[in-house]
Amino acid sequence: MAADSPFTGNVALTTDYVFRGISQGNEEPTIQGGMDWNDADTGLYAGLWGSGVDFSDATTEIDAYAGIKGTTDDILWSLGAIYYYYPGADDSKNYDFWELATSVGYDFKFMQATASLNYSPDYFGGSGDAWYPALNVTAPLTHGFTVNAGLAHQWIDKNAKFGTDDYTTWSAGVGYDWEGFNFGLKYYDTNLSEPTECADGCSQRVVFTVSRSF
Repeated sequence: MAADSPFTGNVALTTDYVFRGISQGNEEPTIQGGMDWNDADTGLYAGLWGSGVDFSDATTEIDAYAGIKGTTDDILWSLGAIYYYYPGADDSKNYDFWELATSVGYDFKFMQATASLNYSPDYFGGSGDAWYPALNVTAPLTHGFTVNAGLAHQWIDKNAKFGTDDYTTWSAGVGYDWEGFNFGLKYYDTNLSEPTECADGCSQRVVFTVSRSF
């Protein structure tokens, strides 16, 4: 992309697509990528992102999102919406859903901390109201390295429809930038137990990802 273009793109290869602590791809590698548009004057943004998944009758997830974001006195904020679409899935499974997403963060110079909240009126699988508050921190190290950590909780109205109880998830990782590529190694876990509290994919795991933005 041109240096002054409002469009950016990204592509990644990951050993597992983990969404809110749970594997979406049966703990197998997949390719991901997306395209974003950002207007520097207004703070408006929009984008598309896709990933492979491994559900009973869906192999692809496509996310469409839009909103507004800005920075004021080292405070970073955003407000938007996300639509999750699973092409090819039977409508009766109610995989597709949308969320409102808001976040506020602060740049402490030595690290950035962000608190976010996502809300869906009808979450994945027709599971009703769902709330997802999260706290994430990222800190730069030397020689292109960063460290990150996150803590979040998923509340779901109709747990039986979704397939798990409400749960807590956490993560910690390290990233490294080299020649335009980012290499990430991240640990994920939840307080759910396999196979009694989730069918599969909710236990501890380490995920390696290589990505590039352009």
